[in-house]
Amino acid sequence: MNLPASLQRLASNRSPVRSHAGVLFAIVIVTWGVNWPVSKALLAHVSPWWSTALRSAIGMATLFVICALSRRLVLPRRGDLPVILSVGLLHMTAFSLLVALSLQYVSAGRSAVLAYTTPLWVMPAARLWLGEALTPRRLLGLACGLLGLLVMFNPIAFDWHDHNAILGNALVLLSAFVWAIAIVHMRAHRWVNGPFELSPWQLLLASVMLCTLAFVVDGAPRVTGWAGFSALLTYGGVVGGGIAYWLAGVVTRQLPAGVTSLGLLGVPVVGTLASALILRESLGLDVWIALALIVGGIALGTVPRAATPCRTEDPA
Repeated sequence: MNLPASLQRLASNRSPVRSHAGVLFAIVIVTWGVNWPVSKALLAHVSPWWSTALRSAIGMATLFVICALSRRLVLPRRGDLPVILSVGLLHMTAFSLLVALSLQYVSAGRSAVLAYTTPLWVMPAARLWLGEALTPRRLLGLACGLLGLLVMFNPIAFDWHDHNAILGNALVLLSAFVWAIAIVHMRAHRWVNGPFELSPWQLLLASVMLCTLAFVVDGAPRVTGWAGFSALLTYGGVVGGGIAYWLAGVVTRQLPAGVTSLGLLGVPVVGTLASALILRESLGLDVWIALALIVGGIALGTVPRAATPCRTEDPA
């Protein structure tokens, strides 16, 4: 699975692996996976509009502090304004809000699986807009992922009379499409500053948009259960947002792109398991089969094939 939009370009840096990179990467995967049931649980305390807006604002503040402390805080250049707008509006605003709205009607585990179909939509979009080749391997991966969606939306088993279920699933799929558009634009963008250096500015734009929308649609935030709300918001904003985002930036400069792409497929797996454990969600066999097919399809379509196999010399 591809990284969130503003970390895509970092994944191409294949610097040597340091001893702690694997541990940090595992922390990122688990943190982002657990963020799905946390996002669902937040809706018991505050509306999805304010849940998204507040998490974005806290994540933004966290990233500004991290960038300042690490001396990576920069002022955006004119050449990077297009990618600040595309990532800030499409990924960090629209994607986040659509997912939060969908979680009102769809389980967190199911949402995690559907949201992480994004690379499936990147393949045809990149072919259409960037001229990237749809190789047989990518076509096989796309077919495998679409088969997973068909399993999840079994026309016989799905309750087509449940309008909330239809709306919730449609919203999370739409979020995946929106994320895919942001990723494709990132691939075409010519960077001036690095993706991580721009991420707090993208979150600043998203936070302004989300807070404005929340005030217009929902009025002032109405919070119930402040203790639980504070703990969940701290995790979602500081840990799942700022800190995990920073760690992902560190890891993607230490691990090969293929490793990070493959490893991030663990996020929906962790999200599904965490939702079952934390929220006691009942996950049917169809969800697990669909998860396996979608993750397998993404692995086929996005993880680069090694140029040559590793050889191990036996000591003389």
